[in-house]
Order: sequence, then structure tokens, then C-alpha cells
Amino acid sequence: MLFQRWIGGPPPADTHSSALGGTIDGMLREYAVLEEDGVVPLPSHLSFQEGASLPCAAVTAWHALAEHARIVAGQTVLVQGTGGVSIFALQFARLMGAQVIVTSSSDQKLARAKQLGAAHGVNYKANSEWEKTVAELSDGGVDHVVEVGGPGTLAQSLRAIRIGGKITLIGVLSGAAEINPMLIFARRANLQGISVGSTQMFEAMNRAIAVIRLKPIIDKVFSFDDATAAYRSTARHPQQILLGFLLLDRRRHG
Repeated sequence: MLFQRWIGGPPPADTHSSALGGTIDGMLREYAVLEEDGVVPLPSHLSFQEGASLPCAAVTAWHALAEHARIVAGQTVLVQGTGGVSIFALQFARLMGAQVIVTSSSDQKLARAKQLGAAHGVNYKANSEWEKTVAELSDGGVDHVVEVGGPGTLAQSLRAIRIGGKITLIGVLSGAAEINPMLIFARRANLQGISVGSTQMFEAMNRAIAVIRLKPIIDKVFSFDDATAAYRSTARHPQQILLGFLLLDRRRHG
């Protein structure tokens, strides 16, 4: 778990004080001693590499869809971009029987997203008013938005949802901006910010992953000794379509 002491229920006020790589040392190591409540079993059909992609990106996407939005079959979900959280959100939304619309600045990435199950792709660079297209594609507005852009895209997300729709605010990649509260009021929007998730969410997610034998989408695998190259690759491609991660288990390369 990213947060070692958030077991379940609402996040405690000091949640971030137990974050690996934050207050607690991170995982760039061969061996680690962790708190018993801060680890969960790996689904048996996944490799260590695939399991390494779960604690942050996957749990965040699961929190957004299963805990906040409570997606049901037949609904429509909008995911922004094709980074790790968004791709997991695409996979989980399809698992839940939802239709998925993906935005990206790359037609190539949109094509890949459709191969993974997206119903529609919208290029936000070619279509600056993408929220109108999304609303048309979803017959009046989507049920839920996985919002990773933040203030710079939030106004358009509010216009893309149906009346009473939900937005899970995860990231602030687009920087700061003024938001008109009337947009929230007009849409009767349910807007919630989240930060990864609890151990209980992780366990529930893993049960779902195990039942359907879902496989994370991995771009590259780096050896322990190539950690610097892994960080550089992530910095160059923060929103790449396939989820990249750093392999921390040196035993396979020793």
C-alpha cells in the first residue's frame, strides 16, 4: 500500500504521513520491512512486475470508479488522457459494464485506447470544445469523469457530465485556474477529490482482478540497476498510453 496506515473507512487526517516515498522511505531497495496492515497478497496470475503497477495507479482508479462513482453497467465514463490511472480506469470501467470515452492529444494513443475497450476517442487538441462532443456521444452527458487535468480542464468536465453526474478529481496536471461555482450548481455535480485509497479498497480491487484475471498494461520493464533511466523515461512521458513502472525486485537480474 502507498499509505501504510489507512486500513479502511474515511481517510484519517494524517493519511499522508504514512506514505511510502513521502514521510516513510520509498521502495528503491532490494528488501523492505513493512507494516503488516500495509501489504496485501498479490493475485496469483500476476507477475511481480504486474503487481508493482497496482498500489498507486490501480487503487486510485478503483477508488474513483468503485467507491466514489459506484459505477453500474450501462453508464458512461470519461477518462482524460492515457496515463497509468486513466488506463486502469478504462479497464475497470469496462469490467463494470460501462461505456468509456477517452480524451487525448494523440490519435495514435486514442486508437490504442479503443483496442483496450474504449467506445470513443476525442482529440482535445483538434477539438478544443471536446466537452460538447463528449456530451453528444453520451446522449446528454457522461455519468462520471476521471479528472486528472485539474483546474484547467475541470470547467469542461463539468459541462461534459449529465445533471447529477460525478467527477473524481485526481490530478492537477493542467495547473491552476478559476472555477465558476455556478457550473457545479447548474449541473448538480458531485465533485470529490481523492488520494489513492485504503488497504480495504486494495483488497476489494484485487479480488475483482483475480476473478476476471485482468492484466495491467505495461510499457517497459527496467532492472534495478537502471533506476535512473526509469525515472528519466517517466519524466519524458508522464502521460504515455501504456503504464511504465520501475522493477524493484533485483533477484531476477542478480
